[in-house]
Amino acid sequence: MKKYFITGLLVLVPLFITVWVLTSLIATMDQSLLLLPVAWRPKAQLGLDIPGVGALLTLLIIFVTGLIATNFFGKKLIILWEHMLARVPVVKSIYASVKQVSDTLFSDSGNAFRRAVLVQFPRQGTWTIAFVTGQPGGDVANHLQGDFISVYVPTTPNPTGGYFLMLLRADVIELDMSVDEALKYIISMGVVAPPEKVKAKLLTAD
Repeated sequence: MKKYFITGLLVLVPLFITVWVLTSLIATMDQSLLLLPVAWRPKAQLGLDIPGVGALLTLLIIFVTGLIATNFFGKKLIILWEHMLARVPVVKSIYASVKQVSDTLFSDSGNAFRRAVLVQFPRQGTWTIAFVTGQPGGDVANHLQGDFISVYVPTTPNPTGGYFLMLLRADVIELDMSVDEALKYIISMGVVAPPEKVKAKLLTAD
């Protein structure tokens, strides 16, 4: 009896969690329907809500925005929009910070979250996986003696929370592991181990 119960859990728990995550994501994306006039929404047209229509609308908005932003007039429009936001005291700080982070994370030329590394945290002799986010900058770099890099140490099993550290490059070990493999390893609390590859090496300069 116990064997069958555990086997059932192993089958159903991942399925339920996957469905819950997808349902939550679609429900969030469906909020884009609020941008449409009431008369244009599925409930007004068909008499019922259709889950996923808002998600398709969200993807369409993202695609069209990217299409517009890549042409000459779109780039000029974005520059004008950013100049307008830069005149609003509180908004300009929030927008500039978020834009800088998103450009670093999602740009093809960015190096943030492209490499998984092994670091000693929270104390010497205790190791965990981290992701390289760049190098210390600003006045911080003036107070650090040596070759330092910036890393993000995610928490388990929720990697959206974590710690930002600046470590000597020589103390960081680069892993022959993709970011996806590292995230699976972290989220599973070490249960889902990536396949063994070449022995880890010290992190080299970019």
